[in-house]
Amino acid sequence: MDDKAQAAAEFILLFGGIIVVVLLAIHMYNNYMSDLSGEIASKEVKEFNNELNELEKYFK
Repeated sequence: MDDKAQAAAEFILLFGGIIVVVLLAIHMYNNYMSDLSGEIASKEVKEFNNELNELEKYFK
């Protein structure tokens, strides 16, 4: 009987550890995606400004 309880407790600890690792991975992925979206937006703004600057020479 004690062996079954010990096995059950070990499984609970194992699943708890896996859940913690998964939650940490999700948190890090979320931060990565937030930073990446900021970089993409910044790159798009720079490209748009470059295009406007190139068009400016036609209107002078």
